[in-house]
Amino acid sequence: MKFFHLVWGNLRRRKLRTALTLLSILVAFVLFGFLCAIKQALVGGVELAGADRLIVRHKVSLIQLLPETYQARMERLPGVAAAAHQTWFGGIYQDPKNFFMQCPVVPEQFMAMFPEFRLPPEQMQAWLATRTGAIVGRNTAQRFGWKIGDKIPIMSPIWMRQTWEFELVGIFDGEKKGTDTTALFFRYDYFDEARRAQNWGTGQVGWYTIRVKDPAQAAAVARAVDQEFENSPAETKTEPEGAFAQGFANQIGNIALIVTSILGAVFFTILLVTGSTMSQAVRERIGELGVLKAIGFTNSQVLGLVLAESCLLTGIGGGLGLGLAWVLTSQGDPTGGMLPLFFFPVRDLLLGLALSLGLGLITGILPAQQAMRLKVADALRRM
Repeated sequence: MKFFHLVWGNLRRRKLRTALTLLSILVAFVLFGFLCAIKQALVGGVELAGADRLIVRHKVSLIQLLPETYQARMERLPGVAAAAHQTWFGGIYQDPKNFFMQCPVVPEQFMAMFPEFRLPPEQMQAWLATRTGAIVGRNTAQRFGWKIGDKIPIMSPIWMRQTWEFELVGIFDGEKKGTDTTALFFRYDYFDEARRAQNWGTGQVGWYTIRVKDPAQAAAVARAVDQEFENSPAETKTEPEGAFAQGFANQIGNIALIVTSILGAVFFTILLVTGSTMSQAVRERIGELGVLKAIGFTNSQVLGLVLAESCLLTGIGGGLGLGLAWVLTSQGDPTGGMLPLFFFPVRDLLLGLALSLGLGLITGILPAQQAMRLKVADALRRM
């Protein structure tokens, strides 16, 4: 801090050039923040997946149904603590753009399987007492302005193409910030009764979630489940919940590779821009650097001054960009529901701060070495 006034004064010398460089860095780190938020939205479910939960689906495809009777057989297998099922409903609320997940479930089994969903006890009792009752996540309730007691009409193009009306009896929250609170869940008995009236799909479910007693034995339990239903009309594929969530993300592509490639191109460009700025700044001050050395500044001090200037430049630009990205991503999902886990993780914010410092060191090291090796006589001659 002793020579901060020198560093700050050098940055202010060419105000337009400094401002344009800061703006470039700021935009790069805003983009960094948004890409990290998008990555979190697409693969965040993988990180939050329970280590003790497995997903059992049809071996051919997720859209193929499994018999409801499989549940009792799975619960009898060694290592299985409990099982619960869900079925994709695929409903539409008012407009096809209003996308969010809906599934029929058995309330007690479902809430026991997913303790990360927090539902007040009185709302849970209301759900059990209301045959057409449904619960929805806080995110979706706020999105549509729903409140307890509302009647929610949802048309499902999959199940009989009719409008289903649910009574909203509960709104659940997530135990953690990244918990997905966009889905709507309703009672399986009401759903299956309606299917029975149409004589289509009754007694079948979409997939099962099973809880294992020992996460270390999850792979062995998965093999046992698949062997149990081997050579049956509906063979199964069992995988960890994280792998199941990753499969959905992989339908878009390798998210990590896409984000890394974009950020790599952006930061390489910023590296060139900032490096050019610092090199030009040092060339313009060769005479002044010679004077500093002549009055007693050491090579290390000159090196430090240039590196400090570079780090301050990238630190201000990066800090402003990350702060702006934090504010913008805190506004929530910009797609209106397609990215329910959209937020800027703290770990990525800290990574961004480290990147801004690293960017300053990398772009400043060559100009700093040039200034450090500068001879006093050569510098004064160029004044």
